[in-house]
Amino acid sequence: MILIDTHCHLYSTEFGTENQEIINRARALGIEKFYLPAIDSEVIDAMLFLEAANPGVCFAMMGLHPCSVNENVEKELAIVLEWLNKRSFVAVGEIGLDFYWDKTFAAQQRNAFALQMEWALERRMPIVIHTRNAMQETIDMVKPYAAKGLKGIFHCFSGSYESAKQIVAMDFLLGIGGVLTYKNAGLPEALDKIGLEHMVLETDAPYLSPVPYRGKRNESSYMIEVAKKLAEVKKTSIEEIAAITTANAQKIFGN
Repeated sequence: MILIDTHCHLYSTEFGTENQEIINRARALGIEKFYLPAIDSEVIDAMLFLEAANPGVCFAMMGLHPCSVNENVEKELAIVLEWLNKRSFVAVGEIGLDFYWDKTFAAQQRNAFALQMEWALERRMPIVIHTRNAMQETIDMVKPYAAKGLKGIFHCFSGSYESAKQIVAMDFLLGIGGVLTYKNAGLPEALDKIGLEHMVLETDAPYLSPVPYRGKRNESSYMIEVAKKLAEVKKTSIEEIAAITTANAQKIFGN
């Protein structure tokens, strides 16, 4: 059984010097690849160091997270573009809209999201989307780019069945993580009529630990609990969950 963690911040300072141990623990359970989304310029060195230390195992993305969009947005986007022109990355991410904490830079978030989707489309790269308190607006912004062939993942999907239908209609994937295991999240019901061919697994480590680890620092090995829950929701085996979601991840990222 081979699994892929399509979204984890294993370079985070929250892991201290344990990130290699965390990778090894996950690999012992069959989780063989780890996709590392960028946040902003402050994490790039740590992210690329971890990738270089784990060739063929860790894969870096490049992008500006919406929560890092502020008065320095032009400078940060210039750094993203410089890196995209310098070397290859598996995706542009994580990018999107987040209106949960603050809407001060809402217009700048929209502009940054659109610009980074343009860059991905030009380079024929997938995108990895972060959206919070902005699901429908995010979908509406993606639609014209999807119509031109842009692909990607709605990371940490926790929306409704109606949102899921719109996303898969654009040929985008749903990133399924720890939220699936939360009692009152309603995600199992939203996914009931959505086929596994539209899903990938993720952790978002160190955030959003699944039950029974909720409240603790998340790590990639805990993704087994997400796979088990998804098997229960879809009334199938964990082996089938692994086979289908891994194939989906390999297809979107091309490795």
